Order: sequence, then structure tokens, then C-alpha cells
Amino acid sequence: MASRNQNRPPRSPSTRKELGDENPLDKRRRLGAIGRAVGPTGSGRTRQPFAVVNNSQDVTTAANAEECPNHEFTKEEVEAILNEKPKAKKFDLKAKYEHAVEHNKRLKLCLKWFQQCDGNHVLDKEKLKNSLESAEKKCTDIELEKKNKEEELNAVISELRDNNASLQEKFSKEVSEKLDAIDRHRSENEARVTAEKSVASLAEELEKAQQDIAAANERAASLDNTHKRLQEYILSLQQYNSKLITDLETVRESLKRVEKEKLTIVENLSTLRGHCSSLQEQLTLSRASQDDAVNQKETLVNEVKCLRGELQQVRDDRDRQVSQVHALSAEVVKYKESTGKSFAELDNLTMKSKSLEETCSSQREQIRILELQLAAANEKLKMVDLSASEIRMEYLEQKRIIQERQDRLADMEHKLIEGENLRKKLHNTILELKGNIRVFCRVRPLLPDDSAAEGAIVSYPTSMESLGRGIDLIQSGQKYPFTFDKVFNHEASQQDVFVEISQLVQSALDGYKVCIFAYGQTGSGKTYTMMGRPEAPEQKGLIPRSLEQIFQSSQSLQAQGWKYKMQASMLEIYNETIRDLLSTNRSIGSDPIRPESAVSGKQYTIKHDANGNTYVSDLTIVDVSSITEISSLLRQAAQSRSVGRTQMNEQSSRSHMVFTLRISGINEGTEQQVQGVLNLIDLAGSERLSRSGATGDRLKETQAINKSLSCLSDVIFALAKKEDHVPFRNSKLTYLLQPCLGGDSKTLMFVNVSPDPSSVGESLCSLRFAARVNACEIGVPRRQMTLRPADSRLSYG
Repeated sequence: MASRNQNRPPRSPSTRKELGDENPLDKRRRLGAIGRAVGPTGSGRTRQPFAVVNNSQDVTTAANAEECPNHEFTKEEVEAILNEKPKAKKFDLKAKYEHAVEHNKRLKLCLKWFQQCDGNHVLDKEKLKNSLESAEKKCTDIELEKKNKEEELNAVISELRDNNASLQEKFSKEVSEKLDAIDRHRSENEARVTAEKSVASLAEELEKAQQDIAAANERAASLDNTHKRLQEYILSLQQYNSKLITDLETVRESLKRVEKEKLTIVENLSTLRGHCSSLQEQLTLSRASQDDAVNQKETLVNEVKCLRGELQQVRDDRDRQVSQVHALSAEVVKYKESTGKSFAELDNLTMKSKSLEETCSSQREQIRILELQLAAANEKLKMVDLSASEIRMEYLEQKRIIQERQDRLADMEHKLIEGENLRKKLHNTILELKGNIRVFCRVRPLLPDDSAAEGAIVSYPTSMESLGRGIDLIQSGQKYPFTFDKVFNHEASQQDVFVEISQLVQSALDGYKVCIFAYGQTGSGKTYTMMGRPEAPEQKGLIPRSLEQIFQSSQSLQAQGWKYKMQASMLEIYNETIRDLLSTNRSIGSDPIRPESAVSGKQYTIKHDANGNTYVSDLTIVDVSSITEISSLLRQAAQSRSVGRTQMNEQSSRSHMVFTLRISGINEGTEQQVQGVLNLIDLAGSERLSRSGATGDRLKETQAINKSLSCLSDVIFALAKKEDHVPFRNSKLTYLLQPCLGGDSKTLMFVNVSPDPSSVGESLCSLRFAARVNACEIGVPRRQMTLRPADSRLSYG
């Protein structure tokens, strides 16, 4: 503890009056000795990291289990414990110590109760998730079954459509064949009209033809009846199908067209009947003419009997009559030939009528089959409707249950978030009381250029105590576990990282000194974590996001009477030389080996004042009032920073960059004034010469970087061992970080780890160094708030 005052100037009596609440170092040592000597609870007690406190909570709370068994804390009680202040007298150290011990006991009890509540909330959340998954699985099964049934019904309906379409095609073919038969019949009637003039001896054949025509008429009538019944059935089928599917409207239109064609067929049949009646009338006329011919024959026979005697005389007349008979016989042969043709055509018509009857019978059978299929489809549809209604009721019930469980899950998540926020607040309070440096670990994702390996070298424990805080590194088959305040895996975004440090950044506006720096080997993602890619909103680093939050919060606090003035500066430590990144005389692409002081004539010297503030002489300080001004300064600094290419990193930072924002706030209503400092530091990455292949200027840069990081390690080791002398002056980096590492500021370190198997040795060294940093105690943070105007110089905390 004596090492904290070695690098500070002696305090004047005025400063001792201003800092009257703080105990001198000798009194602190005596207080520690008294605390170690009082009672069994204070014997051999030293400050330990947060993980050790968690492991020892069972022992400490077991002694107090009889006093407050199963005690539950409310939000008001927790806030009362956090805001409780010692009521002892000013120099009553023993009473203050006893009150602090009692206050720590209550805090530990409260932490244990919150851990139990957290575990119960996690178990309830898992149960709700399991029940929700089972319900969703059941719903998906029901939906799949419903879809299968719907597909079966669609298949049946498609089969009915296909059958109906085939029937319509067959019916249209039959209609066309009937029309062709009618046309042929018309042509036959015309030929028959011309042939009836010479038909007299074929009455019997005509009678047979009339009987055949009558039979054909009866068959046509029966066909009409069947067509009527088929039309009625099709109409009913159309009415039913119109209720289910609108696509069958086209079928109804085609059936209407068939009906119209049927009407035309009926009209043609009526015309045929008229032709048959006219043929009957002609037949009667032919019969009458035949009777007249028979009478004439009888008279001729009588005349032949009378004229037998005169037969010899009329031989010439007989020869003439024979010639006439030959002519008539030729005519008769011709007539018989024409009648034979008509008979053949009549046979063809009878065959066609028989084929029509067969098609009609097949259509009746198909219609009967379709009726059976339609009845079965109706039964299936009724069953499907019933099952669909039941499934719908079950689905609504399951939906209601899922909604209730989702509401409960949302409530539990809200309570879990509140508990997590309260746990973070308690954790931050304990860390502030212990004075430890907070350490966050971040693992970058694997890159395409990384070497392939048989397995991953980084794993994350899943236990409740180490979830989100533990990391395991595997080297040569051996596992090395580490526990930090927070661990971010390779899937964590820039926003996820910033959410965890947003409260720490907010402390700068409240008057605290805040320091955040990134440590790790080269190529592990330090610059991406701190700066990111400002041109991409989702990939902005901690520095741009922190500054945006600072300006947004300062604007919101204006309503409470606060007015803030902010000053920014940026520098880099290159080869143990300080360079001003905001200097107007600095030219981009200048010689990196030549010191800047030799060009501009400025001497950048690190100085500490009596109040514990640190500043650099001749450093450019810029007043900023908006985020746009800060963004332009960041771009200018990024262009001026020293960056080089090595075998391990395409764009490797060759210097330590320090961004400082000095915040001065005044409340006009309460006349309070706060002085806050925000230091954001991007350290250069450690690297091995065997892997980086650095030569020439890069070799000098690597040696300077490794030397300054080695000095930082020496300082951490000295702080961890609580040595009297801490070597802050061995390096400009450690001397600049002296208030952050050995003062009263809130300090957070990001240790960046590469998952590349070829870098497992460097990653293990980084994690071990981070564990030592996490165990260091640097003192309780102190808020800088006065009622008088403070010095306007920019300090580094």
C-alpha cells in the first residue's frame, strides 16, 4: 500500500483539509492490523477476487443461518443495504470497521439469496421452454395430419374431375357420331325419295323398314329418357360441386352446351318422324297403284284367253312385248341393285344404333360407379369436417395454453432481467468496495487465414457458477480453466459488448475517473473491439459507442440543470516516444522513426499534480460539443496512427493509442461541479519475433512494444504482491496509466484471445496475465465533486 504514495508529491495542509474524509496511510495500516486482530472473523482476512468470495459464501452464511434462516430480500431492503452509510463518529475506526463487517455479511446474504432466485428462475424458464416445445410439436403434428387429410380429399376431387372430364369427352364424341348419322340419314332419305317413284313391288321390305324405324324411335325415346335422368343427375352433381369447388363452373357450362346439342338432336328426330309419315303415305299410294296394276293384269289375262286364237297373228306384237319385257327386267335388276344398297346402309344404321346402346349402357354403369364414389366422398367429407372441427377446437385450446405460457415466460424473463440488473449492481458495488480491476475476456471468431486444427482450443463451461464468466483453454490435451467478470464468445456482437460497459462509461459523467484498455497478442481483435469500423453502424467499437452515449446522456441531463464542457485529446506511444495524433503540424505518411518533437519543437512530458491528476505538456486539447466533431477527430487520429504489416497481421498497430475525454459538469440549481475523465486505450499487441518475422524498423517496434508490456506486467505483479515499490516509471505506458492502476479510478481491462491453434501459447499467457490483473486491488473509486470551480486542465485520471 505504501507504493501508492511513492510517485505522488507531498500533500499540503490545504489538501489534507479538503480530503479530510480519507484516512492517512498509517491509519489505514493500523486499521488493517486492528481488523486482523479483532475476533475470529477478522483473523487472516485479505481481499480476494469475486470468484473466491462466491466460493466462500457458504462458509460465511452458515454462521449466520441461525439469525436469519431463509430470509427473502425486497428491492427496498437491497437499496437500503447499498445506500447505507456508517453512523459512527469520525475517528471511531473500530465502530466503522465493525459496521463494514456487518454490512459485508448482509451483502453476502443478499447475494446468496439472489443466486438462489436466479437458479430458480432458470429452472422455471427451462420447464416453460420444454412445455412450450412439446405443445408446438403437438400442434405441428396436428397440422401435418390435417394437411395429409386435405391432400387425400384433393386427390379424390381431382379423380372425380378427371372422370367427369372423360365422360364429357365421350358424350361429345357420341353426339358428334349421332350428328354424322343424322346427316347420312338425310342423304338416304333424299335417295329414297327419288327411288320411291319406281318402287312398287317392295312393299313388304318397306314395312320391315318401317318396323325397324319404329324400333329405332323407341330406342331413341329410351335414350331421351336416360339423357334426361343423366341431365338431372349432372345438375344435382353440379349443385353439390358448386358448394365445394368453384372450378366446376366450367363443367356446368359444358353440360349446358350438351343440353343444347341434345335439344337439336330431339328436333332432328322429330323431323325424321315427319319423313317416316310421308313415306307411309307414299307406300299407301304405291299399294293403290299396285291394285290397279293387278286389275289390269286380270283384264289382260281375259283378253289373252280371248285372243289365243289370234296368237299367231300377233307374233310380231309378242316379239315387241318380249323386247319390252327384257327392258323391264333390266330395269328391275337395276332397282334390285339400288334396294340392296339401301339395305346395306340400313344394316350399318342398325349396327351404329346397337353401338350407341352399348355406349349408353357403359355410361349408365360409369354413372352408377360415380354415384357410389360421390357418396363415399361425401361420407369422407363429413368425417373430415368433424375431425377438422375437433382439430380446430384442440388447436384453439393449445393456442390459448401456449399464449398463457408465453405470457408467464415473458413475466419470468422480465423478473430475470430485473434480477440480473440488480445482481450486476451488487457485483459492481462489491468490486468497488474491494477495489479490484474488472476484467472482461473476448474471443474473436476464426478467420479464413487461421491454421486448421483437429479440434477447438477454446471452450466455455455451462455450469451455473461459470456460465458467461468462465473460459477453458486446451493446450496439448490439458485444460486450463479461467474465470473473469464477463466472457464474450466469438458470436458476441459489438452491441453486446458495449451493453456490459455502458454503466461504467456513465460513471464518467457522474464525476468518476474511468479507464478501459484492451490487452492481447497481435491479431486478437483489440483495435476492432476499441475502434471497430465506424463507417458501419453495427460494427462500431467501444470508443465511438461510448462517446455517443456520453453526448446523449449529457443532453438528457440538461433538463435537470446540468451543463457539460468536454475536451478531447489523443496520443500514441511509439518506441517509447509520445506523439500527438491531433497535432495540425503532423503530416500523414511522415517518417515514423524521426521523433515528432524534433519536427515541431514540442516536448511531451507526463506530469502528475497534487490532486492525483495526470496530464501531458504541449499536447493538443480540442473542445468538443457534438459527436460529429469527435468522429472527425477519430478519423484524423486513425490516419495518423502508426500501422505496419507483419507475417501475423496484415494491419498491425505498432503503438499504444490513448484517447482521453475530460468532462466538466456544472449544475446551476445546486451549484455542484463534477470532474470526470474517460480514458480509452488500445494497446499494441505482443508478438514473438520467430512468428512475426520482423526486421529493421519493425524489429525495433516489436522490441519497444514487448518492453512496455513487460513493464506493465511488472507493475501488475508488484500490485498483486502488495509490494512497497511499484515500478511505474520503468515505461511511459505504465507511468501514464499510474492513476488507473494505482489510484482511485474505475478500471476495466479487455483481454482479447485468438482461437487460432497456432497461437495457443500466447493466448494462455494473456489469460494468465488477465487473471493476475483481476486479483489486483487498486483502491476504492472516489467521485470528484466540489462546490468551487476546478482547474480546467485536461488530465488522464
